[in-house]
Amino acid sequence: MSERHLLVLDAGTTSTRAMLYAPDGARIATAQADLTQYYPQPGWVEQDAAEIWTHTLACARQMVDRAGGADRIAAIGIANQRETVVAWHRRTGDPIGRAIVWQDRRTADHCAALRAQGHEALVQQRTGLVIDPYFSATKMRWMINHRPEVAAAGHGLALGTIESWLVWKLTGGLHISDASNASRTQLMALDGTGWDAELCALFGVPGAALPEIVDNAGDFGATLPDWLGGPIRVCGLAGDQQAATIGQGCLAAGAVKATLGTGAFVLAPVGAVVPASANRLLGTVLCQMDGRRHYALEGSIFVAGSLIQWLRDRIGLIAAAVDTDAIARSVPDNGGVFLLPALSGLGAPHWRPEATGVISGLTHGTGKAHIVRAALESMAHQVHDLAAAFAADGAPWRTLRIDGGMSANDWIAQDMADMLDLTVERPADVETTARGAAMLAGVGAGLFPSLEAAAGIASAATPFTPLMSAQVRAQRLAGWRAVLAQAE
Repeated sequence: MSERHLLVLDAGTTSTRAMLYAPDGARIATAQADLTQYYPQPGWVEQDAAEIWTHTLACARQMVDRAGGADRIAAIGIANQRETVVAWHRRTGDPIGRAIVWQDRRTADHCAALRAQGHEALVQQRTGLVIDPYFSATKMRWMINHRPEVAAAGHGLALGTIESWLVWKLTGGLHISDASNASRTQLMALDGTGWDAELCALFGVPGAALPEIVDNAGDFGATLPDWLGGPIRVCGLAGDQQAATIGQGCLAAGAVKATLGTGAFVLAPVGAVVPASANRLLGTVLCQMDGRRHYALEGSIFVAGSLIQWLRDRIGLIAAAVDTDAIARSVPDNGGVFLLPALSGLGAPHWRPEATGVISGLTHGTGKAHIVRAALESMAHQVHDLAAAFAADGAPWRTLRIDGGMSANDWIAQDMADMLDLTVERPADVETTARGAAMLAGVGAGLFPSLEAAAGIASAATPFTPLMSAQVRAQRLAGWRAVLAQAE
């Protein structure tokens, strides 16, 4: 195995990072830069694509310097926030307006109209996805309809998700998207090799503006020498949730991962057969290797870590996210308080983009600790709903492996084990998204013969075993279902 390092670029929702990995999987260093969030109207979420690029490049340069130069990097792997859309000029490489972030709900009316016209059955059958503002296609069409410069770009228009944008900038014009990201746009059929012409026509997205769909691992091209002090091959690409699933070593049925980040995303590998859900879960591409696709069922929760951020920044109930563990333990239970965290609508398995948040059960005896605890409990309640849907679709969970920023909270990890009545495992290094991108880059660069071989670099895990009685679990679920009903 080469002694050169692997460089991972992890362009997330709230920050972008670069991480340096040794060939044995040890994370050597990390550079991070926060991303500005713009909320121009209620339900709208935007970012500056130019800022994403400049911050990512700055972080990457720090890691290249740490490695000792570009010749000490074997390959780059990229993981990214999915569904977020960028429009840019092919000639200049400049973005046209702000990126529309995956959380954005501005196309809810467009999606409702498509459903009313009877298109959802076709879209779900082809793509595995329900019609929802979450996905990329209606965002792309909104840009064309509402930003004159986008429409005026004509054949010079490039559209893509964040990995496409970063690869274009890094390589000076290579326009590609990996199959895992492409499967989240609603413009690619799960069993198709390219963009689906009928879907592009339905959503009004010009196929000529879209990138070429490629594998998740391979030799995709080199960075321009000036960016990082020399050319470095880009060899791994994946949406962040697929990357985290790979990084957790969840490559076979029954081994399920949940990433507790800005949102919460659960993926269960299902093999080479295109999945079809009867319970409003999503079918998605886990990875494509040598042209062969491996699939997963996914449940997407829109609000997880962003709820804690809301408690801190908007409501002022906490000073720091790390305080929530001690606050939750300071009361014996939630005091009858339940919180529905529908700050960006409700995702799977409910799919109610119009839903708004609810706090119920408030009394004179309610203190801030009860509300904070109810907020943390809502994570396990939502994941419990997903577990039931997965089981009903024939994909029961044997073990759940968690990662992401919220997974570092021991109280949340234990509560999830209790509510699921299932052992929950947390790796020593919870940066599994970056690890998965490193694994893909390692395979693409020839450092590993397969993802299964690369999975050997996964870190040891801490188990959380269920301790809650069935009676308490039933009481919690009854309270959750009651608050869920209030949003109907």
